[in-house]
Amino acid sequence: MSQIKPTGQEGEEAFATLRNNANAIRAICSAVEGTLGPKGLDTMLVGTQGEVVITNDGVTILEKMDVTHPAARLLIQVARSQQHQVGDGTTTATVLAGALVAEGVAQVTRGVPVAKVVRGVQDGVAAALESLARRARPLEGMSDPLLYRIAYIAGREHADLAKLIVEGAQRLGLAKLREPHFRFSDVVMAHGKASNEVWPGLLISKKPANAQLDFPPDTAQVLLFQDAFEPETVDEEALMTDAGFHKQTQLREQFRALLEKLVELRVGFVASERGVDPEAEQFCTDHGIMVLQRLPRAELRRIAEYTGARPLRRSGLRKPASELAGYLGFAGHVAYDERLESVRMAEGKGRTQVSIVVGASTSEVVGERLRIARDAASSVQAALRGGCLPGGGAAEMAVAHELDRLRETVQGMEGFGMAAVAQALRKPLAQIVVNAGYNPLEKVEEVKAAQIASGNDALGIDCDTGGVADMMAAGVVDPAEVKLHALQAAGEVACAVLRIHTVIKMRPRTEE
Repeated sequence: MSQIKPTGQEGEEAFATLRNNANAIRAICSAVEGTLGPKGLDTMLVGTQGEVVITNDGVTILEKMDVTHPAARLLIQVARSQQHQVGDGTTTATVLAGALVAEGVAQVTRGVPVAKVVRGVQDGVAAALESLARRARPLEGMSDPLLYRIAYIAGREHADLAKLIVEGAQRLGLAKLREPHFRFSDVVMAHGKASNEVWPGLLISKKPANAQLDFPPDTAQVLLFQDAFEPETVDEEALMTDAGFHKQTQLREQFRALLEKLVELRVGFVASERGVDPEAEQFCTDHGIMVLQRLPRAELRRIAEYTGARPLRRSGLRKPASELAGYLGFAGHVAYDERLESVRMAEGKGRTQVSIVVGASTSEVVGERLRIARDAASSVQAALRGGCLPGGGAAEMAVAHELDRLRETVQGMEGFGMAAVAQALRKPLAQIVVNAGYNPLEKVEEVKAAQIASGNDALGIDCDTGGVADMMAAGVVDPAEVKLHALQAAGEVACAVLRIHTVIKMRPRTEE
């Protein structure tokens, strides 16, 4: 089927916006695609004040880039979505989105209507997602050796971090890692003064508010406040009157009396979402009660889940001691670690929890190792939830061949959009071999021929030798969930960019 290509000035103007957006996206992709694969290199980001970040983490590069083009910002949203939903695969998602836009623009500029290309891309992405999901291979629990390989690949071949993440996952257990709202990467922290460690409990990055810091390790009843640990207050206007001042004084006296309940209930640890009254702080110091203040709500929730505590408002101190005891949690070990400047908590009576500490020598290295470890943690969790696929672009190559066969059955012009998806799916493998120093055209065709001849969708390129190799047998595997979300997000943003016909600057907002 041949199409009449628009000619002359009218055709050029019709594609001006599309080409401009495509060029902007191409520029963004070029910043991250060099980091893809085992031979990918790092990117140096330099700030206005001379600060330096060296990384090959796609989302970090995109987040810190100075980007003003609106289409380029759309592409950055792909990386953010990938990071938020899965936690890894941001570079793959960006490369796929850029390839889809480039292939789609090529079809449009040859004369295929945009609506037909977009529809074909949507159909092609849907078929590719179904094919990838069908090829996913479940892991055989926490003892599956592929779990370490997934952590090793996502952890950019840092063996110490891969072991750390797998150990942490095994301590948490399969049920916890499969909880819908639990993010394994959130339990990973880094510190320049620390060594690699899996702590069987919580590490809370806060200094106690108490003047004394030498709290010996001890068991503790845990009391949590959703607001401030201080007396209730009256309105400022009321405080200006005698009655208001008297009421405020009365409330403070009541608060002092209520503090005695902490001793009666043998409370050893208090944490509040907001501030702590100086008198309450001194009372706790005198009675050996550790106090943490201004904790984020998410951290307070973690402590509550781990210790079994039920957070309450400051007015809850008025409850009888027998009733207040039902709000207390328990931890068999609470201590302050001065080296890490964190509170260690273990043996909680609530849900299982671990904290993974990543050590490094300098602040720059700490940040990069933290990003790597969190990517590995996210990949391990994704694989346990949705299985794994051959890595190195092998699975995408197999799906691309399947789409080529499907495209031959499509009679309408939507087939051109489907062909664009098939070609874009070959981009990850092509970029990986480019970064490894090989000819992408040659290697892509080698893999295609080998997969067709053997019927093995796990065949890819060994980046060390340049030969065709079985990725599954070599332990080069990726979580299926990472690939699925990357392709879905890339398809959505590519369709959005292809449909943009005009860009109009909005008038600035004016204050009423």
